[in-house]
Amino acid sequence: MHTALKSARSILILLCVVFTTPALSNQSTLLVLGDSLSAAYGVPSETAWVELLKEKLANNGYKQWQVVNASISGETTDGGARRLPGLLEKHSPDVVIIELGGNDGLRGFPPNVIESNLASMISQAKDSGALTILVGMQIPPNYGQRYTSMFADIFPKLSDQYDTELVPFFLDGVYDQEGLMQDDGIHPTVEAQPILLNNVWPVLEPILH
Repeated sequence: MHTALKSARSILILLCVVFTTPALSNQSTLLVLGDSLSAAYGVPSETAWVELLKEKLANNGYKQWQVVNASISGETTDGGARRLPGLLEKHSPDVVIIELGGNDGLRGFPPNVIESNLASMISQAKDSGALTILVGMQIPPNYGQRYTSMFADIFPKLSDQYDTELVPFFLDGVYDQEGLMQDDGIHPTVEAQPILLNNVWPVLEPILH
């Protein structure tokens, strides 16, 4: 009798393991590697576009996706390239959103250096098996037409070269609209955060399936 009970208990435990393991393996991770535009600079953290993304995923049938926001205010492409290997190892993301380059441009870094750093990050993400979304940026025209054009061209060039997804311009519909930029003229306001998400979502959503 005791032997039969032990056998039944063993079978029950085995069944629990078998039927609960797939639920764990279905968990997917999205890593956001960005700068202050994704790190909630100047806005309440719960209103930032990455937090809105978490809500949108949960409300649109993508509850298996967890979002890791590894964005840091002031981050450059060099810093991102140095941090990414550790992030990939720790989180094993299925999708990586690279939102970097703005600080490099505002500091006048050479376009070829920015391009090289972004290319390194894309390669690292792809080598890890993650799908990659590159978020395009532009800088103000006062940096000169030649530099601003070279900077803006980096993103579609890399997207074509590495066959990665591209958000054409992260601040589209934001940077030139009244009330959507903070007083510094660089960072979006609370009201702009849903627009930032809407600029990313059409590119992101098709690859979540």
